[in-house]
Amino acid sequence: MSVGEAILRAVLVLVGFLVLPLVVGQSEHKVMAHMQGRLGPMEAGGFHGWAQLVADGVKFVQKEDIVPRAADGKLFRIAPVLGIVSYLAALAVIPLSPDLVGADVPASLVWVLAVGGVGTVGTLLAGWSSGNKYALLGAMRAAASLISYEVALILAAASFAIAAGSLSLVGIAHAWTPWWLIWQLPAAFVLLAAGTAELQRVPFDTPVADAEIVMGPYTEYTGLRFALFLLAEYAGIVVLALLVAVLWLGGWTGPFDAHLGWLWTVIKAALIVFVIIWMRVSWPRVRVDQLQRFTWLVLVPVALLQLLITAAGVVLWQ
Repeated sequence: MSVGEAILRAVLVLVGFLVLPLVVGQSEHKVMAHMQGRLGPMEAGGFHGWAQLVADGVKFVQKEDIVPRAADGKLFRIAPVLGIVSYLAALAVIPLSPDLVGADVPASLVWVLAVGGVGTVGTLLAGWSSGNKYALLGAMRAAASLISYEVALILAAASFAIAAGSLSLVGIAHAWTPWWLIWQLPAAFVLLAAGTAELQRVPFDTPVADAEIVMGPYTEYTGLRFALFLLAEYAGIVVLALLVAVLWLGGWTGPFDAHLGWLWTVIKAALIVFVIIWMRVSWPRVRVDQLQRFTWLVLVPVALLQLLITAAGVVLWQ
């Protein structure tokens, strides 16, 4: 790869990282507005509320940037950046097609899982550095749930790697067959549920509980720093949707995929984004005990059983 090509790939990844989360945020406003009969997001700017995202941005810019007196100033400022950077690093290795990928590294699946966990550190850092007991308790609760769901997430991803015999996302997508839609369905369920919980999205948003008096580890954040946490959430949705699309739905596989492969990956990821938003609209928040019970008594056993089924399938049929 030449220097010019490497720079072009890096620029494309950066542009996608800056644009796609905003598209997901705007889509969430519209989907929730239609499903729940919300009028507000449909009014800003006139036609179909096209300026809602712009209005949100202006709102955050106008808010005062406050750093609590008891906070650790440097860590308080660094925490919102960690989640953003981790998802940018993950997006760099997720392929839209065999040739359209920021960096085709040999173990890209491991890379995505590893850097994706850095967001947990950002959440912990946000709560600890705030100098606020409510934020600290929220950070501890968030860390407990995030670490639990990380186990299920890794086990589900391992099932796809075993089925393909590769840790490369490009290699896994090349090994994909339509049979995987059934064979790897339990792994896809665990991957989607655990990934949504990792993003602290409804119905798994107990650690944040933004409808409560305080907002977990982010209680003391205002203005653009708070907006960075929201942007990291939408960036995480993009990464999760693309990951599920590549691992379970075959990524770029589809009609005329030699020329339109990247478009198929985007369409499949968009369907996963819609499902994630649909879950937020449809289900209420679960209690913290239900959150832990769901991962240890449902997701982890299902993921382990799926690993057994995958291993048996690889031995018997491949």
